[in-house]
Amino acid sequence: MDLTAYIRDVPDFPMPGILFRDITPLLGRADAFRYAVDTFAEHCRRHRVDAVVGIESRGFIFGTPLAYILQVPFIPVRKSGKLPAARMSVEYALEYGTSQLDIHQDALTAGANVVIVDDLLATGGTAAAAAKLVELVGGSVQEFLFLIELSVLDGRAKLAGYPVTALITY
Repeated sequence: MDLTAYIRDVPDFPMPGILFRDITPLLGRADAFRYAVDTFAEHCRRHRVDAVVGIESRGFIFGTPLAYILQVPFIPVRKSGKLPAARMSVEYALEYGTSQLDIHQDALTAGANVVIVDDLLATGGTAAAAAKLVELVGGSVQEFLFLIELSVLDGRAKLAGYPVTALITY
């Protein structure tokens, strides 16, 4: 299935000069959404997966059905201040400033094999921060799964050493 047929290009969003890749048409097509999640599941069957980690917020959209299919826990990585219990935090650089991601300290058992899921790989900073969090709480990142990769931004460079799969590459 050609998933690019279900990605809408929105010029000048969120600011002039940016071409936004909108995934909502894909989410609105059950067959396309199912195909994306099933394809992720096929990638996961190459190795043992003990948990699926989804990055807030669109990583939740793909990560939760993936965890359901694989019959493993879903672990959310959240923006700062969103998790209620003891947590680990990682600050990471953005184009202008910094941000923070959190994971519950008890989210994973030591040595748990995880896949990290998000909708988009751009510069790789958010994904790299999520990997660091997984490792801080004792997990092992087996693979990154993205719906879309913006290859011109070279996000894979920040994820060197990890397998990366993107279903669509621009």
